[in-house]
Amino acid sequence: MSRYAAARRVAVKGASGSGKTTLAAELARRLGVAHIELDGLHHGPNWSEPTAEQFRAIVQGAMDDHPDGWVIDGNYERKLDRLVTDAADTVVWLDMSLALLLGRLWRRTSSRIRQHVELWNGNRESWSTAFWGRDSLFAWTVRAFFRHRREWPQRFACHPGFVRLRTPAEVRCWLDELAHDEG
Repeated sequence: MSRYAAARRVAVKGASGSGKTTLAAELARRLGVAHIELDGLHHGPNWSEPTAEQFRAIVQGAMDDHPDGWVIDGNYERKLDRLVTDAADTVVWLDMSLALLLGRLWRRTSSRIRQHVELWNGNRESWSTAFWGRDSLFAWTVRAFFRHRREWPQRFACHPGFVRLRTPAEVRCWLDELAHDEG
C-alpha cells in the first residue's frame, strides 16, 4: 500500500495549464471527497477579488465545510500563504514543461474565448486579458512557472506527502497507483 492511499486532504498546485482542475476533479471523485477550486472562490463578479483576510476566511470555511476530506486546486500563496498546504496530508505539484503549459493554455483559452464560456461568477476571458500586457494570462504563466521552479522545491521538501509530477504520464501512473491502492 502506498503512502498516498490514505490521502483525504489534497492540495493540487501548478502553473496555469498544468492540469490542476482536471486532476483535482478526478482525484476528488476517486477519493469520494469534495473538490474545491480556488479560482471559483477568488474571482467575484467583474473579476473582483477578496482581500487576503477575506480570502483566507472563505477558503478556511470551505475546508471546514468538508471535514471528511477535500481536494483543493490552485495556488494563491500571496493571499493564503500555507493555509491549504499545512492542512493537506498530500501536496501534488504538477511541474509540467513550459512548452506543454503554453500549448494547453493556448488551446483552452482560445476555445473559451471563441465559445464565450462563463468561468466564475459571470466572468469570461478575453483576447486582451489573455494575451496582451504584463498581467496577461500568458505572461503570468511564464513568470509563475519560473517562480515555482525556484521556490517550491525548498518550500515543500519537508512536507511528508509531497508529490512532484513532471509529465502527463507520471500523473496517470500516480492516479493508477491510487486506484490500485484503493481497490
